[in-house]
Amino acid sequence: MKKIVLSILIVALLNGCNIFPNSTIRQPEGKVIVNEEQYTMIPSDFEWKEDNVKITDRNSRSINELADDFETLEVEKRDILNFEIEQNPTSIKITKLNEDGTIDDVETKDYKITMPSKEGYYIYELKVTWNKGKETFVFDVNVK
Repeated sequence: MKKIVLSILIVALLNGCNIFPNSTIRQPEGKVIVNEEQYTMIPSDFEWKEDNVKITDRNSRSINELADDFETLEVEKRDILNFEIEQNPTSIKITKLNEDGTIDDVETKDYKITMPSKEGYYIYELKVTWNKGKETFVFDVNVK
């Protein structure tokens, strides 16, 4: 009888002290939407801290190299692009790299941005923050 009680006690104790988390940490995905078509942006510099787990995935590639991995979107002047970013970020900061190498801050409202009124090639970088981490997303467009 003592062995049965001891066995039940050990199982209950081990079950209550589970050191493995019940859920997995999944890197949030970001999508840019053009004319109702979704395109997954290129992720970079991912950091996340949840419970006792910290994940850091730093990327040493340049913004141009990251943009090379994205299929350049063909858009019209003044088109509106939407974003869909998982896990409800607390903030998004968007910058635009122009063909001449200058960088501009981009105003966003309700996960939408307006394309430039000037033709050209542009690379967009989104710096996204959540309560538990941050990540950068990159995509590029050719405005015609």
